[in-house]
Amino acid sequence: MGDKKKTAQMFVKLVSTAGTGFFYVKRKPRQFTEKLEFRKFDPRVNRHVLFTEAKMK
Repeated sequence: MGDKKKTAQMFVKLVSTAGTGFFYVKRKPRQFTEKLEFRKFDPRVNRHVLFTEAKMK
């Protein structure tokens, strides 16, 4: 069979910096080299906190 083609995007996990373990999953282009950071809602602490990129396992 042929080789698999790499997709133009990859999935990354955005983990809460509040330490709750809550995370979002987001798509990111492969050529985008900087780490993503978003301010999103964390329902476990019931407020908006900073979410930083972590590797999917």
